[in-house]
Amino acid sequence: MDLELTGKVAGITGGSEGIGLATAQRLAQEGARVAICARRKDVLEAAADTVRSTTGANVLAVAADVARRGEPERFVEETLARFGRIDVLVNNAGREAIGPFEAADDDAWQADLDLKLFGAIRTIRAALPAMRKSGGGRIINVTHVSAKQPRARSVPTSVSRAAGIALTKALSKELAEAGILVNTVCVGLIWSGQWERRRLALSPPPSPAEYERRLLDERAPVNGPIPLGRMGRSEEVADLIAFLASARASYITGTAINIDGGISGVV
Repeated sequence: MDLELTGKVAGITGGSEGIGLATAQRLAQEGARVAICARRKDVLEAAADTVRSTTGANVLAVAADVARRGEPERFVEETLARFGRIDVLVNNAGREAIGPFEAADDDAWQADLDLKLFGAIRTIRAALPAMRKSGGGRIINVTHVSAKQPRARSVPTSVSRAAGIALTKALSKELAEAGILVNTVCVGLIWSGQWERRRLALSPPPSPAEYERRLLDERAPVNGPIPLGRMGRSEEVADLIAFLASARASYITGTAINIDGGISGVV
């Protein structure tokens, strides 16, 4: 299936590992030029080298923290300076931040909103003029299934991600006339860099398979077992994002698509 992404420019936040890196690789494989940003410059540069070496793509790496005012805008500015356009924006930057409501102080709430909500808002705002100028584009926000069906002790993430879904829906209606399609993928338990770091921090580190089983067992009493019986993989999320970014998804906007192994009770 030709996704018609050859020559397109994609900007991906949180692009140094996990879903972001897998998305950069997938879009690059389809012929897109790719800009990625993340906070850790060394990890980011290594990720860019990986995409270049495996796909031959033109890749821009911009060290930026999208939780900080001015940084999302700089990422978009450098992308436009290198490539002259931006056709696809993937707002992926984020990390799990969950716990009891009474344990989350104002700083925890603000940090989560700055990263997951305002990071997306500011990046979108910066990219819109270029998308309008080129006659359209795709915005894909990575959120979480807990935004649709919050459980106890799931804040602030479930709330900030719910705001991301609302932002997606509002913008899909507002930007449709400009040919800009806006969707969100709601992920479940996906193996990513943060889980690998947590695994390696244990003493002694369990094997990846053992740690995955431990995570599934720990979360089953709260969330229920995942029907497919495993964690998802970043590459599976990247495939869905690539489809939404493509010409094959030209009549899809305002959707929140679960990719969670069937665990959510809400479609």
